[in-house]
Amino acid sequence: MNPLDTAPDPAVPVFGLAREAKRRLLEPLLWQLTQHHRQACVAYDRVLEARGEQQTAGALEDLPMLPVRLFKHERLSSIAPEQVFRTLSSSGTSGQAPSIIVLDKTTAQRQTQALVRILQDFIGKARQPMLLIDHPGVLRQREAFSARGAGLLGLMNFGRSPVYALREDMSLDEASVREFAEAHSGAPVLLFGFTYMVWQHFVLALRARGLRLALPAGVLLHSGGWKKLQAEAVGNAEFRQAVADATGITRVLNFYGMAEQVGSVFVECERGHLHAPSFADVLVRDPVTLVPLPAGASGLLQVLSCLPHSYPGHSLLTEDLGTWLGEDNCPCGRLGRYFQVHGRLPKAELRGCSDTQPGRAADLPA
Repeated sequence: MNPLDTAPDPAVPVFGLAREAKRRLLEPLLWQLTQHHRQACVAYDRVLEARGEQQTAGALEDLPMLPVRLFKHERLSSIAPEQVFRTLSSSGTSGQAPSIIVLDKTTAQRQTQALVRILQDFIGKARQPMLLIDHPGVLRQREAFSARGAGLLGLMNFGRSPVYALREDMSLDEASVREFAEAHSGAPVLLFGFTYMVWQHFVLALRARGLRLALPAGVLLHSGGWKKLQAEAVGNAEFRQAVADATGITRVLNFYGMAEQVGSVFVECERGHLHAPSFADVLVRDPVTLVPLPAGASGLLQVLSCLPHSYPGHSLLTEDLGTWLGEDNCPCGRLGRYFQVHGRLPKAELRGCSDTQPGRAADLPA
């Protein structure tokens, strides 16, 4: 099979396919990927064989899925070693090894192109001055990125003249932040960071110094698990208000994604809903029976994407609980499924891009 056969068509609007048209597009692509990975990845084929998976076509709900945790225990690859262009590693916490994701050039290009199309729908095509809530040392290893490094590198494409807000010890680089704010006060700017790091090392650091930046035309993009913030009784509304108080920014865009399926990010719209783009989708399953659940019911999130060619990550059962709220009828006008994430399944390990910075003991919730 030609791996480009499952690439998303750039002519397809990123949030413009209604249910039936989207399924006609996605279902054959995802089943083609299933067959490709069965032929190219022995471990994946053995898992499906052990489950008795013989189906070669069908609905999205019938696709075989891998638990996302499996990538912490097995290096799953559908390409030859010499085709590996880059490897990504997620965080490894609670004594667990990180997930290792292998990318070839085809998959890396797809992921970059998909990310561009998704985010441009929310922030436009103009590249604004950018403040990164991190430090430059994260990007030193270009061939073996952490999920955090890959996230930074990917988001840097949407800004220009990047400035780092933190030093390598995770302390606030006050001089650089002040200079950035003074140079762009009142002008459009873009900020990006992982959720807990934005809170702990930027917002709280500004508050502790009594600093308030004047960036009312700015946009903050952030992503990552909320578990650490929830432990500190910080919800989405409190986070947004604190960002506004510290920076003047009122446009705060959260997005949901993971190292095991980079590129297919789900961005929060103006109405607070996470949206699936045309080349990806989300299902919700009963945590016990794994039966697909209807709109309005809470369960485990399954994420689907036609981007991964180099590893079998096109259909993954996450450890996150959520609810799909509707399809094709969000008041923001974007078509496709939209949903909310409620948190990690109880007793599931802490995992996520924002948790790749362990911090000092005093910084972590008890």
